[in-house]
Amino acid sequence: MRGEPKLFRPIYGLGKPRNRVPGLDIAGTVEAVGTGVTRFGPGEAVFGTCHGALAEYVSTPQDKLERKPSNLTFEQAGAVPTSGLAALHGIRDAGKVQPGRKVLINGASGGLGTFAVQIAKALGAEVTGVCSTRNVELVGALGADHVIDYTQEDFTQGGPRYDLILDNAGNHSLSALRRALAPTGRLIPNSGSAGLGTFITAFLSSPFLRQQGRPYLSVPKLKDLTFLKELLEDGKVAPTIDRTYPLSNAADAFRHLGNGHARGKVVITT
Repeated sequence: MRGEPKLFRPIYGLGKPRNRVPGLDIAGTVEAVGTGVTRFGPGEAVFGTCHGALAEYVSTPQDKLERKPSNLTFEQAGAVPTSGLAALHGIRDAGKVQPGRKVLINGASGGLGTFAVQIAKALGAEVTGVCSTRNVELVGALGADHVIDYTQEDFTQGGPRYDLILDNAGNHSLSALRRALAPTGRLIPNSGSAGLGTFITAFLSSPFLRQQGRPYLSVPKLKDLTFLKELLEDGKVAPTIDRTYPLSNAADAFRHLGNGHARGKVVITT
């Protein structure tokens, strides 16, 4: 949104955003389908991803969509895809979490963190969430076994060692985070939150360290969206919505999100 880091402006737009309409997540009712579409028909409720989601009508390939979880509203379903998939890819795929592993989620009350806590629990991990004082109760309610208030305690200064740290906050150095890892633990910096320097350092150093620290890129895939849908319908994962705005007030939604204190997801409705 701000064109940062500047190194990526040739990709996202030099003087202004290349994509005039922002937004990646959608949930709604199919109005029409192309001649090659076989998975959906008009009137079906779906959720998924597309470019330019902040609009009254959007179009996207059928493999970017899945049927809306039956127990979710459209607002709830629209809060899921990008952050839910990024959490799934970070915990299950990059983090290779197994039952009984000790997992720490730094930034547990944000859009990605709230999903990460629940997915890690669904996969059988012992989960510690790190957040601010006002979010301790929320993170505990999401299922975290332990909650650390970062204003009162620094988890990198002694204490338990973790098999996986998913860092969504980017407020500690890589060396500090590794102090909190088990000898064969994995450090996964979330590329959306880590600074460019941290991202590059983690990527280049990971092949040479026993404690892995390779960032990951979350690419939406239908099989993963289907897996996430099953977790949602089973009640193992649920979206956390901070606020909902009408499309006419989308700018206010982004301002609220930009202040860095949103609890879970911010949703825009038409």
